[in-house]
This record gives sequence, structure tokens and C-alpha cells, in this order.
Amino acid sequence: MACQALVESLPAEADHPDVGGEERRKVGMPVYVMMPLDTVRKDGNGLNRRKAVEASLRALKSAGAEGIMVDVWWGIAESDGPGRYNFTGYMELMEMAKKNGLKVQAVMSFHQCGGNVGDSVTIPLPKWALEEMDKDQDLAYTDQGGRRNYEYVSLGADTLPALKGRTPVQCYGDFLRAFRDHFASFMGNTLVEIQVGMGPAGELRYPSYPESNGTWSFPGIGEFQCYDKYMLSSLKAAAEAVGKPEWGNAGPGDAGGYKNWPEDTAFFRREGGWNTPYGEFS
Repeated sequence: MACQALVESLPAEADHPDVGGEERRKVGMPVYVMMPLDTVRKDGNGLNRRKAVEASLRALKSAGAEGIMVDVWWGIAESDGPGRYNFTGYMELMEMAKKNGLKVQAVMSFHQCGGNVGDSVTIPLPKWALEEMDKDQDLAYTDQGGRRNYEYVSLGADTLPALKGRTPVQCYGDFLRAFRDHFASFMGNTLVEIQVGMGPAGELRYPSYPESNGTWSFPGIGEFQCYDKYMLSSLKAAAEAVGKPEWGNAGPGDAGGYKNWPEDTAFFRREGGWNTPYGEFS
């Protein structure tokens, strides 16, 4: 019934018998098409398959698309070194979109590409950032077995000047300002939206279910990622703040592993530990 009501509420073509194709598009929703993950070359100096990209943009415009969406990879645009930004490939795409009358939604992607659903290419974090993570592996999310995940810098390190003298948050802020300065002339006309990725796969989450190397498979519950020393320090502080210091030593010990189903565990099963004051804290 809800679907029927929605359909009935949409403008019918018969209601606009004399309206041309351009006018019909105005009553619909604008469509933005996601560009391939590897649209920009890994060295940042241009587009992959440039002729194919240009032909695709022309086809999208002809089909009535409003614009495109593209990942702006941290691992590409700041790969040359801290504070050394190369937006050449993205500038070429922006100019091409403008030429074809398309708008652009840019996604600031501060995560690794590769190892998740739909990842057809691998684009790691900037080499200089990974070097610092190799020196201090607690900058990476860590599970109860000590596995490190390099998809994204751990939130536990947000305020630490661990990336060549800058905090991760400072790195992200500097990147955004550099992007703004490079594309100022496109803002508000061709470049109409900027989204910011907040974690692995660009999502506001922990890397609790990594597909790479078969670590996790659907419908496994995944694992807590609070075992790097910085996350443990944050956990300890939070536990002490609520008067339960005993909760701050580790994640739940009965939450199972990556591939377990909820009912396999004492913590996640129906009426399990998740449904307790400790579970709510966790």
C-alpha cells in the first residue's frame, strides 16, 4: 500500500501531455552517477582511460544525468609527501564535467580502497602515513587477536601528532583546505557537494568485518576493534568516568569471532550481554 501511494503521488506523464523531455526531467530526482574507483591515475597526474571517461560523460549528459560523484583519494592526492598535494587528475575531471554541463559531488576518501565489497582496485593510504603506522602499529585498528588493520588511522590517535608532526585530524583538515583552494572557481557551480568519508570504506564504522584474506564472511558478527593502546586508553578513561574501571581493560570477552553468528555467543545472543548496563557501555 505504501508503494502504491508513492506511485500515485508521482506526477503522471499524462498530466503533462505537452511537456518536453527537459521539462519532464525537472519533475524527477536529479541523478548522480558514481565514477569508477580508479578514475584518476595512482600518481594523480591525469585520468585513466581518458577518452572513455569523456565519452561516458557525454553519454550521461545525453541520458539526462545531473552529474557525477567521484572519490578524491587521500592516498593519491597527498601521496608525494606531507602537505604536497597533487589534484591534477581531479582538476582534469572537473574541467571535463564542466565542459559537458555536468555537476560534481566529491567524496573526500581518507580510507584505503581495497578489501571491501565492490573494491576493484587497491589504493592504500599515503606511503608516508603508512611508514608512521609501521613505526607505531598502535596507530592501526587492532582486534583481540592482535591483527592490525591499515584501512584507516585509528580514531584513538586523532589527537596525536603521529603523522610527520601532524595529528590525523590536522591532516584531514589541511587536505580539505587544499582541495577548497584548488577548486575555488568550481565551488557552487560545477562542484555542488562535498562529502567526507569517516572510516573504513568511507563509512562511520570500525573495520569489524574485513573481507580481505577471508578474515570475515557474511553473516558473521565481526569483532571489536578496541585493542590498540590508544583505543584502550580511551576505553579506560570512559570506564573510569562512569565509575566502572573494571570495564576499561578490554572489549567483551564473550563476543565471539569474526565469523560467528549472534546466537553462537553469550554477548550477542538474544537477551545476551549486550542487553546489560555493561553491554550498553560497550
